[in-house]
Amino acid sequence: MSLKLRLSRGGAKKRPYYRIVVADSRMPRDGRYIERVGTYNPMLPQDHPDRVTLNDERIRHWLGVGAKPSDRVAKFLGQAEIIEMPAIRETPKKSAPRAKTLERMREAEEAAAAATESAAAEEAAADNAPADEAPAEEATTEEVPAEEAPAEEAEAGEEEKKEEKAPAEEAPAEEAEAGEEEKKEE
Repeated sequence: MSLKLRLSRGGAKKRPYYRIVVADSRMPRDGRYIERVGTYNPMLPQDHPDRVTLNDERIRHWLGVGAKPSDRVAKFLGQAEIIEMPAIRETPKKSAPRAKTLERMREAEEAAAAATESAAAEEAAADNAPADEAPAEEATTEEVPAEEAPAEEAEAGEEEKKEEKAPAEEAPAEEAEAGEEEKKEE
């Protein structure tokens, strides 16, 4: 007889409650079982002490006799340090990136690494620049009137754009009128 430590569902519709039971592996999920050794209430928060209750002594006995835990029960037993925590399996292998995608990702990483190296090289070149250029840079930053000029130009540029849009909107109307006049002449 092969024994399993598994969950047996109880509770109402949409309100699950599970018993952790020792059962013959050939029996139905909610069918006959040998012994109830714990409970699992998924409706409680994860940090609630009554979410998973286990009878450690009886579980150790059944594990010694040869009962095998299901994946979920093995996880509970691993968290309670009754057995070693099971390895996390990556079941959906279909969601893993394909070979071509992995190749593209490697190329993108290499390009990013090359960009950071070139940026580091440019910074090193800028640090090694002669000291004569540094005062010239400071002079340009101190000129306050020069900073105001681009703002005035930007405002003038916005007004020009508005003026440019208006004739563009009028042009199709003029063309339509010219087209109507030509039709009348014919």
